[in-house]
Amino acid sequence: MLAACATDGAERATALYERVGDEQAWNAACAHELESHLAHKLMDCGMHVPNRWRSAHVRTATRIGAYMKLLDDIAAALFAEGIPVIALKNTGIARGIFTCLGCSPMGDLDLLVRPGDFQRAHQVLSARGYRCESRDHSGPEDPAAGGLEYEADLEGGGKVWVELQWRSIAGRWIQPSQEPDPDAMFERSTSIPGSHVRLLSPEDNLLQVCLHTAKHSYLRAPGLRLHTDVKRIVRGTQVDWDLFLRTVQQLKVQTAVYFSLWLPMLLIGTPVPQEVLRQLEPPAWKRERIVRGLIRAGLFYPNGGRKFSRTGYLLFNLCLYDDLGVARKAIFPDQKTMQKRYGPANLFSLPVQHARRLADLCFRRTGI
Repeated sequence: MLAACATDGAERATALYERVGDEQAWNAACAHELESHLAHKLMDCGMHVPNRWRSAHVRTATRIGAYMKLLDDIAAALFAEGIPVIALKNTGIARGIFTCLGCSPMGDLDLLVRPGDFQRAHQVLSARGYRCESRDHSGPEDPAAGGLEYEADLEGGGKVWVELQWRSIAGRWIQPSQEPDPDAMFERSTSIPGSHVRLLSPEDNLLQVCLHTAKHSYLRAPGLRLHTDVKRIVRGTQVDWDLFLRTVQQLKVQTAVYFSLWLPMLLIGTPVPQEVLRQLEPPAWKRERIVRGLIRAGLFYPNGGRKFSRTGYLLFNLCLYDDLGVARKAIFPDQKTMQKRYGPANLFSLPVQHARRLADLCFRRTGI
């Protein structure tokens, strides 16, 4: 509850802080990596708190400030080559919507370029000394999967991961046909004053973070902080909810988006219109199954180890599809998608590729 208050009203946060005491408040905030958020709430109310709270806020602001400088430098370098770039998720929110850097902790920078610009953008970053790596130590990610990861040095010391993407979601259960078209997203994007960085339209931004949250099964560490992006977009921009709903329904991602909106509404008071939730709400049996899965996996314990068994993970993600037809196409994608992942196939090798696909789904937790 205290961690949730860190992203909500200051009065509730300070009242609960005084009730539970400093040590318990600190431990709860740290468990969700929200100590800088709660520090901001407490200091805004004029409370005298131990120095570790102030230090957490200053430390976060300094680190994210270095991230934002690097972001602007990258955007300027790409702009010089005629390549526009959009900052995704918390990167874009911190640069263009929610201005308190001390309340915007993040682990990396997420950048989107047009598919046709991706190779040139990769060359620009490589020429500037960015090292193409992978955080799971398996080697650089296949660009066909949606992007590449780079390790970059920060001014003043330290490092940060930069994710350069040409797919706005790229991974897990989401299929390319269910993602917004990146070229159209660029057409609707706007420039951020004082920077060459671009920001998604409010509707595209909200849809992107909703699908990203669903991609991580709604409960990836650091827990509640995963849901703050939705809240900041809803509160910090003017979302055209009718347009948003039409896009969600067109892409057939109603179930996934419903829980990405319902959870931050329930947990941290995000003002999502009830009519929007009503139009997106899945059948009662599916809603109950997904909620039970989230409870079993430990929604409030982001660092509690493995969340799902292999079978449980597969079944949970299958429930995120709006209907059986979409799920079937996800399990056995079209020929173009299969060829990108497994190479060209003929009449004899196609069954082998389908067997590999099923094995990937069952054992590798690859995109369904």
